[in-house]
Amino acid sequence: MTNSATADRIWLSSYPPNTPADIAPLQYASIAALIEDSFKRYAARPAYTCMGKTITYQEMENLSTRIGAWLQSLGLEKGDRVAIMMPNILQMPVAMAAVLRAGYAVVNVNPLYTPRELEHQLKDSGAKAIIILENFALTLQQVIKNTGVKHVCVASMGDLMGLKGHLVNFVVRKVKKMVPDWSLPGHTSFKAALAAGSGRTFKPTQTQPSDVAFLQYTGGTTGVSKGATLLNSNVLSNVAQNDLWLPAAFVNKQPPEVLVYVCALPLYHIFALTVNALMGMSQGAHNILIPNPRDIPGFVKELGKYEFHVFPGLNTLFNALLNNEDFQKLNFKPLLLTLGGGMAVQRPVAERWKQLTSCVISEGYGLSETSPVATANRFDAADFSGTIGLPLPSTSIDIRDEDGAPVPLGEVGEICIKGPQVMAGYWNRPDETANVMTEDGYFRSGDMGLMDENGYTKIVDRKKDMILVSGFNVYPNEIEEVAVEHPGIAEAAAVAMPDEHSGEAVKLFVVRKDPALSEADVKAHCAKGLTNYKRPKTVVFKDELPKTNVGKILRRELRD
Repeated sequence: MTNSATADRIWLSSYPPNTPADIAPLQYASIAALIEDSFKRYAARPAYTCMGKTITYQEMENLSTRIGAWLQSLGLEKGDRVAIMMPNILQMPVAMAAVLRAGYAVVNVNPLYTPRELEHQLKDSGAKAIIILENFALTLQQVIKNTGVKHVCVASMGDLMGLKGHLVNFVVRKVKKMVPDWSLPGHTSFKAALAAGSGRTFKPTQTQPSDVAFLQYTGGTTGVSKGATLLNSNVLSNVAQNDLWLPAAFVNKQPPEVLVYVCALPLYHIFALTVNALMGMSQGAHNILIPNPRDIPGFVKELGKYEFHVFPGLNTLFNALLNNEDFQKLNFKPLLLTLGGGMAVQRPVAERWKQLTSCVISEGYGLSETSPVATANRFDAADFSGTIGLPLPSTSIDIRDEDGAPVPLGEVGEICIKGPQVMAGYWNRPDETANVMTEDGYFRSGDMGLMDENGYTKIVDRKKDMILVSGFNVYPNEIEEVAVEHPGIAEAAAVAMPDEHSGEAVKLFVVRKDPALSEADVKAHCAKGLTNYKRPKTVVFKDELPKTNVGKILRRELRD
């Protein structure tokens, strides 16, 4: 069932000039084939840099071949799952390329997982091997006996940094004490795996578009974490969709021969995985890996060493950088494209970013289940739109009510997505898959939004975060955006609180920029921009807001 907006694909008239409505047949049969082609085409180019050490595409090929050969020597079968548990260090893209090239599927694991979370993901995915940074080996030690993991490869931070690596490891282990004591009998070190693989023959594996490439686990904020099953064709389609969208960023601008991407978002997260790693490699781009973007001074110092052109990020990261004095002194002339995703970009943040950098934040939207990008604003837009943009080529967006019927343009409903980037389903969860997939092939996102007459969609909030005040729907994003317009507020998060009169009321958590800011100040400010029932009834000041490792504010924890 579709409405006129979907049937007519009204958004196509808003597309950038010369952008096709649909992607061409896929150029590659697998992500491994894309990666290997990039290794050959861009052999001498820098691929990844981390903490001053750079590896080229040729070195990426050599290193991933050796790790791939070692993995194949373990007796794993095609399609077996291999977990990777690392932050943004050089070993991460090497391991990912190795697993895919050897014919296995990658299970991306958040390095900050608790033992309980790690155990669930390893058991649920059926991972038989894991490549892990030693900083997190203690977590694995506590649960490995309860999982099916038979093979463990442990990396150290400095493994691929030559002589400098010894100093890096000493500082990480002895000075900063970032590696708790651990014991994993029978493990193989990353360096030993490289050595073992160099003495073996790597066997190229014929991977098909329908083979599983990634198990991308959802954040688990709505319950038990589920593995979105992303096929090679899903992710390749999204890379192709993004590649068709990219040329608009260079209208009236001369792109450099080698694009430099800032990779501050973790590569285990679907946003950076597709946009930085895979889209970047398809273009022969150079990714600057930031292992700890929460260290804003260190991050800014690293940025100062490079001319960067593409900056994917999210609202909390942009906001934190804008509040750093040294960031404001950087050279932004080379910056061609800023991509916002993962959470709503707030207009005050977008306006400050443009004022400082002369670059518009192009907000996009997607989920782990959509590989991830489903919609994006035009990259040639002159201003921040406040929407999540237009459906990408070969993608349809339908706004539906609770009964699955399309709603009229301009009315709020659930955002439903159809396209080649939509997952095959949740791993071993046919019941959960049935809950989110419609009979006509749309993925029900769980996000509420509306589409305007030009095909632009505005997201208003997650269903679960909606606040119901006396029968009126109140969306936290709106309240937060108004709140952070106050110069004394650094961050804000709105949640529901029980109220005997209205059922629910708005509770606002605030991180002060101005220590003198009072509850009365906040309420008076909100009263100027929000109708009565949307105004916060209670304001709570906090030193910081709880966030996921990617930087999303955890409203659930605030509610709890």
